[in-house]
Amino acid sequence: MSPIIKKKGEKFTLPSKYLLFILTILCAGTVILTFNTNIFSGSLNTVVGYVIVPFQRGISSVGSWLSNRSAELVQIRDLLSENESLRAQVDELTIENTILQQDRYELTNLRELYNLDAQYEGYDKVGARIIAKDAGNWFHSFVIDKGEDDGITMDMNVIAGSGLVGRIVDVGPNWAKVTTIIADNSNVSGKVLATSDYLMVSGDLELYSGGVISFNKLVDSQDRVVEGDKIVTSNVSDKYLPNILIGYISTLNVDANNITKSGLLTPAVDFEHLEEVLVITQLKQSLE
Repeated sequence: MSPIIKKKGEKFTLPSKYLLFILTILCAGTVILTFNTNIFSGSLNTVVGYVIVPFQRGISSVGSWLSNRSAELVQIRDLLSENESLRAQVDELTIENTILQQDRYELTNLRELYNLDAQYEGYDKVGARIIAKDAGNWFHSFVIDKGEDDGITMDMNVIAGSGLVGRIVDVGPNWAKVTTIIADNSNVSGKVLATSDYLMVSGDLELYSGGVISFNKLVDSQDRVVEGDKIVTSNVSDKYLPNILIGYISTLNVDANNITKSGLLTPAVDFEHLEEVLVITQLKQSLE
């Protein structure tokens, strides 16, 4: 029985292979008519133009839009790639700038130490870097990276900035601990550089929150000492070498006994931003 003959009660169906064959014949015939006849000329051509031309325009517009979007996507990808490259360059320049700033800061510190070394050229010294410190905002006690292996011993004086920092109080093979003159238990025998009057400088962390420490027992019978005078270590100190700058008198008061004076002293060293120090390798006892 032929496959295109329908049975009673069934819907008519055309097999796909027959449908494909028919469409192929129609397409081939249309092509032959187009090339060999003028069937689509004249009024029929006009009708076809009204139908085909708008369709072609639509297709052309869609194609142009897709082409523009594709070009924009390419530009966006290029811009994203360029942006990533620029970000990498900015990060690299930021790192380089940070390194340069750190190098400049260290150079400034080294210049200060160099000037300080020249100022106290009569003493042998060893440079050291601070590697740890006690809790708090200020360097009232800290550890350096030099110790017994480098010739460091107890009670050696430590300087930085423009003057006295403190002294060595504990030593290990490759480390040493320093207690500074601003610590609460610190006392330094000093003298007024201009008049050679003696006094006692005492550390006070609470006072140093205002940038000063205290001094007392100043005997100034002739009232020659004034605010701004330099205070240096005295030759009668049992731990500190003489004539190392401690600081400057900022406040001067007469005590209740009307004999001695006391007041406040601004240290010559910034105890908030210490990084490198110089250790004087001569002891007061050996110097004497």
